[in-house]
Amino acid sequence: MTELANLFDLSGRVAVITGGAGLLGEQHAIAIAIAGGVPVLVDIQEERARDRAAAIAETYGVSAFGCAVDITSQQAIESLQDQILSRFGRIDILINNAANNPKMEASGEIDFSRLENFPLSQWDADLAVGLTGAFLCSKVLGGYMAASGGGVILNVASDLALIAPDQRIYRRPGLPEHLQPVKPVTYSVVKSALVGLTRYLATYWAAQKVRVNAISPGGVANGQPDDFVQRLTNLIPLGRMAASNEYQGAILFLCSDASSYMTGANLVIDGGRSCW
Repeated sequence: MTELANLFDLSGRVAVITGGAGLLGEQHAIAIAIAGGVPVLVDIQEERARDRAAAIAETYGVSAFGCAVDITSQQAIESLQDQILSRFGRIDILINNAANNPKMEASGEIDFSRLENFPLSQWDADLAVGLTGAFLCSKVLGGYMAASGGGVILNVASDLALIAPDQRIYRRPGLPEHLQPVKPVTYSVVKSALVGLTRYLATYWAAQKVRVNAISPGGVANGQPDDFVQRLTNLIPLGRMAASNEYQGAILFLCSDASSYMTGANLVIDGGRSCW
């Protein structure tokens, strides 16, 4: 039993979590901390990242660090790497979690979430954070791990990397078609691309002992309107949305030696939604 528990032990391992101050990013950091690892919460919101890191350090008795980094800048990521190595001396895990998830509300004469009206500037911004950011973090931090004996990269995709969004669940009664909100195209594009990036990196760095996997979580309950929740849960065999901490087991599994023979995979945890 002790030997099995050791497979999940992350004592001393340093895990960089982008979007670390967000709803799921904080939960990923907690999972790392519970296993004895050192979570580094990277987020564009510096104060929030520092506060979350301080709370995790106090609660779980581990070192934790929060900082602001623009992950669309290779120079900023290289500076982050130097800072982490100076502070902790190692980097073992990268969780590419950061993403734009704009809440495009209907307003004025058109809804900008709709494909016909979706601004190129928003497309560029969403891909810059969710995809280019993951590429640059993998290039810099994954490159370090590849040159240093190995490590783990975990890309946070989505159930919408496997299935198209059911736009009916976003509809609002009484609005004309051109004002009906939809899940933006960039979300599906970014999350699908992350699965492709996962497979590419898994084979590219296999010989360097860098394992690369993805997780595709379903929707997380976070105070959404009741009518939206009802429409969404009707599409999920388990009949509910996920709690924010329900992906911690998968995070720990994929970041630890418990998944030592697993790379290039996409672990789907969506309450069964993609079965239907």
